[in-house]
Amino acid sequence: MNLSNLHPAKNSRKKRRRVGRGPGSGRGKTAGRGTKGQKSISGYSRKRGFEGGQMPLSRRLPKRGFTNIFRKEYSEVNLYRLEKISKNKIELKDLVKARIIKKESEAVKVLGRGDISSSKTIYAHKFSRSAQKKIEAAGGKAILIGSK
Repeated sequence: MNLSNLHPAKNSRKKRRRVGRGPGSGRGKTAGRGTKGQKSISGYSRKRGFEGGQMPLSRRLPKRGFTNIFRKEYSEVNLYRLEKISKNKIELKDLVKARIIKKESEAVKVLGRGDISSSKTIYAHKFSRSAQKKIEAAGGKAILIGSK
């Protein structure tokens, strides 16, 4: 077998409809676009969300609330997930390795759901009060990484 023997599967390639080729073709003169109107002219392109001059839905709906452009997103990690990591010193690369977070560049906040039994040193960008108390009660340390 070589490239000269390859052919597309039968009926997988459909011939293009040739429009505007005279009255005998059944699609002559207006080429299936109808008469007059914006869409009948060549070069027509409708804008996204255009509703024929009617006020578009995106503009009819009320704008509510406020979006803070300086908001910081944190990946939340609970204590019960950190308990499963066998290391005593837990850094971001360990969380990536354990598939708790996706990237080392993510900002991480440790939350206090669950318990921690052994003393562990945990590095994160933020800790909830309950998480910090539980870590320190188990004899561990909650160490803040530089703010992101």
